[in-house]
Amino acid sequence: MILKEQEIDIPPYKGGDSLLGYFEGAVAKRVGGKGIPIRFAVTESGPKGYHCELGILEGLDDGSIVQQSSIFEFVRREVENSSEFNAVMIVPTGIGAEIGGHAGDAAPAARLLAGACDTLITHPNVVNASDINELPENGLYIEGSVLSNLLMGTVGLERVRANRVMLVIDRHKDERITELYVDAASAARASLGAECPLVVEMEEPIRMIPEYSSSGRAVGQVEGLERLCEVLHRHRGEYDAVALATLVEVPDEMMVEYFRSHGEIINPWGGVEAMLTHAVTMLFGIPAAHSPMLESMEVLNIRLGLVDPRMSAEAVSMCFLHCVLKGLHRSPRIITDRMVFAHPGILTGADVSCVVIPDGCVGLPTLAALEQGIPVIAVRENRNQMRNNLEELGFASGKLFIVENYLEAAGVMTALRTGVAVPSVRRPLAETEVSREGSKRRLAAKIGGLTASKKKPGSKAKGKYSGVGA
Repeated sequence: MILKEQEIDIPPYKGGDSLLGYFEGAVAKRVGGKGIPIRFAVTESGPKGYHCELGILEGLDDGSIVQQSSIFEFVRREVENSSEFNAVMIVPTGIGAEIGGHAGDAAPAARLLAGACDTLITHPNVVNASDINELPENGLYIEGSVLSNLLMGTVGLERVRANRVMLVIDRHKDERITELYVDAASAARASLGAECPLVVEMEEPIRMIPEYSSSGRAVGQVEGLERLCEVLHRHRGEYDAVALATLVEVPDEMMVEYFRSHGEIINPWGGVEAMLTHAVTMLFGIPAAHSPMLESMEVLNIRLGLVDPRMSAEAVSMCFLHCVLKGLHRSPRIITDRMVFAHPGILTGADVSCVVIPDGCVGLPTLAALEQGIPVIAVRENRNQMRNNLEELGFASGKLFIVENYLEAAGVMTALRTGVAVPSVRRPLAETEVSREGSKRRLAAKIGGLTASKKKPGSKAKGKYSGVGA
């Protein structure tokens, strides 16, 4: 089994079907039966159409998985639950986001937004910072593909008190590094109170090869995925969530260049990590997160100097693992049985009040929000590699808010939560629009009068004009 990235160009959308349905059909034509999409992004759009990038899983053995569904499967929500205000915060992995593109540096923004809602639903890229994870108290930590499925209406989330987190690692050629990762699991047990029932060392590791796409996104290729699937299948009843720590083949010189770039180079690890966890979650229906394994003990001796503060959490860590163990410790259970969605303890797409994203990002979450009528707040200050104009997607009035920063995003969230129209607190306040439609009313009255005058006592009218002029 192999995971890889594929780039396709899709012609302009001319209406008819929903935009989400249009992309689904276009992707199906391009991919055919040669693989299963596990990740989708529109990296650039314009008059000539859409440049899209897909994570594709090839060589799937159906007998080695628990479940599988299309990433484009969509179920429209019939109602919106307004008893609580729940927000989704997304910073896609590997897009070079100014905020959240390095090592958990979007966590302060997450904590800010969490103060403006009852529940903040977010994903590892936002809060994972090596040995630090500052998920807000009212935060839910879910893998990015699960977040997409929640908005698409195909999964629900059930809060848990704790998960059994199994750790799967490569058996490193340097036994000292293997011992570090086992010690990290022990530390989570001793300090966090986490239940880590098992650490599995893979004799034959998977290969994770980082790459950059033509758009500049960090992507990559994963080879030998069937070996990981065999491990997960063999121990299926022993864990509720899986933490992965495997080697990502980033050369030492690239690592040094990244840390000394002051944020100018996109994190090379994140893209291929996201591809792996998307696939694991899709195939097994479990919370999953990945931490890159230390390449060698010599790496610890490399002098990086004072790095960009956004990267500092990685510069001072050896295992990069505790954030994953802490996040998965209470990651919600993934519910796919729609008969259970109505249970009061299950959070579904009907419970989502808004989505906060970096400006220009178009992927399944944005498209799902567009179809579901969920307000989207796009943050300009979080610059990134995506080149899309969200205003051209066709959002309904009052469903797209483009703001300068996360401080303003929190204000818009508060306005939505309290039912205050955002324009009402801005100045100048626009004039109230008046639409004069008297001619239509007079025409309706004439039609009504004509029908009444021709109607004989006891006869039935041939035409129906109920509601005309109302």
